[in-house]
Amino acid sequence: MKSEEIQTLFEQFENAAATVEDIECWSARDLQHLLGYAKWENFSKVIEKAKESCSQVGHNVADHFPDVRKMVPIGSGAEKEIDDILLTRYACYLIAQNGDPRKPQIAFAQTYFAVQTRRAELIEQRLLETERVKARTKLQETEKKLSGILYERGVNDKGFAIIRSKGDQALFRLTTQQMKTRMGVPENRPVADFLPTISIKAKDFAAEMTNVNVQSKDLQGEPAITKEHVDNNLAVRKMLLERGIVPENLPPAEDVKKVERRLKSEEKKALENKKKK
Repeated sequence: MKSEEIQTLFEQFENAAATVEDIECWSARDLQHLLGYAKWENFSKVIEKAKESCSQVGHNVADHFPDVRKMVPIGSGAEKEIDDILLTRYACYLIAQNGDPRKPQIAFAQTYFAVQTRRAELIEQRLLETERVKARTKLQETEKKLSGILYERGVNDKGFAIIRSKGDQALFRLTTQQMKTRMGVPENRPVADFLPTISIKAKDFAAEMTNVNVQSKDLQGEPAITKEHVDNNLAVRKMLLERGIVPENLPPAEDVKKVERRLKSEEKKALENKKKK
């Protein structure tokens, strides 16, 4: 395609976009013509294939393809109401992927929406990674606070390690060593560095409850505090199981230290690029 054609198509796709409830979207009726389909019936078949693709990857079709009605002119100032579909950028991407690749408009749309969709995916991935790093930092802070409280109540570092290990066993139904073997965690690294975000938050929630109850119940010594921590982890495990989540069956996540270094490196590059501009 010539650069002039690309620029024209780019402007057409950009101008056709609308914002509904802070979400960028396109009218299926408008996209039909942008993609070179003369008949709605033919374009509807492409939309149905796109919906199937959306469903197969686990997305809610209604979130990306909501049905709407729109008024269109029919001449002499009269209008009639017709069926339409609001399409998110991801929905448009799926439609382009399922369209006729021989059409130059489809070829353009595949790249146009793929680039933008990928950008959104990268943003989402970064947000998820940032959330995991924050959750891991929060767990470290909670456990540090708990260690201080327990020290005042006759529990040394070795005792704290035992209490924490028994809590993990109550939450995951596996010993620390079994968890490391199952998840491929290096011997000198804590299991929490390789847990998915929800498991990190589960450990943190149980530890927070132990923090509160040790003080409110004025618990003293390792046996009483161990029972409290185990009970709290069992309670968190019960809640997860009731929601269909078996913590020990969740796949391990990337080493959180690597994630943290990558995020800092990307942030540093972004700041350097900003200074150059």
